[in-house]
Formats: sequence, structure tokens, C-alpha cells
Amino acid sequence: MKVILYCRVSTEKEEQVTSLKRQRAELTSMAERHGFEVIECIEEQSSGYEIEREGIFRMLECFSSGRAEALLIQDETRLGRGNTKIALFHQLNRLKVKVYSLSNQGELQLSESDSMVLQIVGIVEEYQRKIHNMKIRRGMRKAVEGGYDPSANLSNRDQAPGRERIDFPIEEVIRLRKNDLTFKDIAATLRGLGYDVSKATVHRRYKEYLSLEKEEESR
Repeated sequence: MKVILYCRVSTEKEEQVTSLKRQRAELTSMAERHGFEVIECIEEQSSGYEIEREGIFRMLECFSSGRAEALLIQDETRLGRGNTKIALFHQLNRLKVKVYSLSNQGELQLSESDSMVLQIVGIVEEYQRKIHNMKIRRGMRKAVEGGYDPSANLSNRDQAPGRERIDFPIEEVIRLRKNDLTFKDIAATLRGLGYDVSKATVHRRYKEYLSLEKEEESR
């Protein structure tokens, strides 16, 4: 199994740096005992409450691209604390990533409260996705009734018909575009979040959204 080692400390104090080296050594030893292939070892000096960490983005990109299948950490707090911890474990669950910890001497066992929160988050996300898709279908239906032709806005009509439509949050694309990110960067961000999309798909869906918005405004 291909794995990633993730080590984190909160400060740059000497004792913390020593802890970082110890984490790496112990995780490497654990990987060897289990016969895992280490793809990358990520080390960070950052607060566990901070979710915007370069190492986290690299880690999620590795998992979403299929380069690695499991994560090795010292304990659950190394990945994150508070809401950040829950958000990251939820994302790893979505990507079907196995997590092993030194504290459990094997696959990580979350507390009953954390497991319950993750279940609730999953249920809420599923309903949000359903509501979002319903809104898109409703808007598309109204647009078509008003004479809108979706095929006129598709730049890849030469692709095979019936291709499954990739589901991803268009509101996230809109937010990132407002922050002046390119479609390439947006696609990379979405892949890091677990959505297997290309730059062309993101660009096409964004144009569809703008067309629908224009139709709604003209009514």
C-alpha cells in the first residue's frame, strides 16, 4: 500500500523541531513494519486550527490523484484540531483514505463524539448537494421553457453523448473566480477537495451558470 507520512508541530521552538524529527522516524518505522511504500513525508510547523496549510493541500492532491491510498500520523491532533480536524477527516473519508496512527498502533479509531459529528456532516452535505442539484434542474427547466438551448454553450459537443455529468459545487467555482483564480487553479483546488474535474469542465460549467443567471435576470 502506498502511503503518505504527515508530521506537524505548532511552533518553531527547538523542542518542537525535535518532536517533528521524532514523528518522522517513528512513522517511517511503522510504515516499514506494515510493509507500506512511503510516497512522501510531509512536515509542517503550523497551528492545528489552521486549515490553509501547504502540506494539507499537497496531501489531498496526492490522494485525489490516486498516488497514495493511506495516511500515517502520530495521532489525530497532528492532522488538526477543533473544526479543522473534523473537516479534514470528513474529506479523507470522502476520498476513501485509510488513516493509521502511532497512538492506535494501527488504523485510527476516532472517538464516539467525533464519529457522530462526521456522520452528521455527511448527511447534511448530501442534502445540500440534493438541494443544489434541484435548484440547477429547476433553473435549467425554466430556461429551456423560455427558449434557452444548453447545447449552444457547450464547447465539447464532439464528445460521446450520454457522458456522465460530474457533480461539483459551482458556488465554489464562482467564489474562486471572484478571487481572480484561473480555471486551471480552480480545477486543481477542486481536485484537492476530492472532485475529479478538468479545467475545461470547470470553464464550461461556469459559462453555463452565467448563461442561466443572465436568463433569470432577463425575466
